[in-house]
Amino acid sequence: MQLRSVAVVILSLLLFPPPISAHNITHILAKHPEFSTFNHYLTLTHLAPEINNRETITVCAVDNAGMNQLLSKHLSIHTIKNVISLHILLDYFGAKKLHQITNGTALAATMFQATGSAPGSTGFVNITDLKGGKVGFGPAENHGNLPAMFVKGVEEIPYNISVIQISTMLPSAVAEAPTPEPSHMNLTSLMSAHGCKVFAETLLKSPAEKTFEDNADGGLTIFCPGDDAMKNFMTKFKNLTDDGKQSLLEYHGVPVYQSMATLKSNNGVMNTLATDGAKKYDFVVQNDGNVVTLKTKIVTAKITGTLLDEQPVAIFTIDKVLMPKELFKAAEADAPAPAPAAAPEADAESPKSAKKKKHKAPVAADTPADSPADGPSDDFADSTADDDNGGGFRYSGGTVVAGVLSMWFLFLLL
Repeated sequence: MQLRSVAVVILSLLLFPPPISAHNITHILAKHPEFSTFNHYLTLTHLAPEINNRETITVCAVDNAGMNQLLSKHLSIHTIKNVISLHILLDYFGAKKLHQITNGTALAATMFQATGSAPGSTGFVNITDLKGGKVGFGPAENHGNLPAMFVKGVEEIPYNISVIQISTMLPSAVAEAPTPEPSHMNLTSLMSAHGCKVFAETLLKSPAEKTFEDNADGGLTIFCPGDDAMKNFMTKFKNLTDDGKQSLLEYHGVPVYQSMATLKSNNGVMNTLATDGAKKYDFVVQNDGNVVTLKTKIVTAKITGTLLDEQPVAIFTIDKVLMPKELFKAAEADAPAPAPAAAPEADAESPKSAKKKKHKAPVAADTPADSPADGPSDDFADSTADDDNGGGFRYSGGTVVAGVLSMWFLFLLL
């Protein structure tokens, strides 16, 4: 009986492991009003979700008086984000570890370094264990000067997140350098220079370009297909009506700023600039670890890179053109096809295409390859399953295997 009881306990633990709780930096700091200003700017700069998305991180918080010194410089919100990101270390430094640093000193990479905006070693922080039990902090560019001191540990979740207080903001001429606001940048030039030239040039020829520009100040996320993807799609694009072309381009924009951290932590349906009442023009965002995909009823595209991620604008590259069901079924029937046998199959899959069709042409032979048959129920089932993991809890992917082995183990004992 004892063996059976032990087996049941083991089986329960393997089949139903406790959820792993994700940290939430704003909730942690909310318990400490002396950091309310620092906490407010973590939210305002969208650094909070990026911190929450990291599994090993240290936040060097500064009290309200220290933040007031920073705010007195009247920096833009984008520059403030750079300064605060220098205080977020991409490693775990609890109070104990700070006093046990190997060789007494360490260089820690920061979130500012990870943005790619910090040249050389300017995105690193020097941490040194000093005489008398003190620990000093200073930017690597500060030539060994350590203007900030460790004050106390605020909260620790061992080897996950450590929140500590330091005495003052870390000075950095590079981090405090003026940063142009994304809405004032030439977005199409930025896309053209980073592998999305075909999409950018197509956008410039369309009224959709003004739609993108008009939304930049209030918040905008652009999913930009790479040049190869756009070149392969241009035959289908040219077969669309003018309205269809504009809608397809606007389908690649979302009228809300979505950072990469936000996309990685949230799943579900997302409306676009093309959404207009009954014409949904939406897609589903899904994530699997660091991989984020955008699923329409026709195609699944993967985010492959980040061109810009600064409030209020984010631009991400994707490996395929997003094809909305509102347009692509019409385009599918309109594209030329060297293989006549493909036409009946496309027509069978598109019973409503006649309502959307505005010009005629044979079906493209490459349509099935570009358009995996993702049924509506599968899409939404997947997004619902991922939504369950978006609230800060996740289960091990090996649960099924462990369950099978446990059942076998229990059978042997019985």
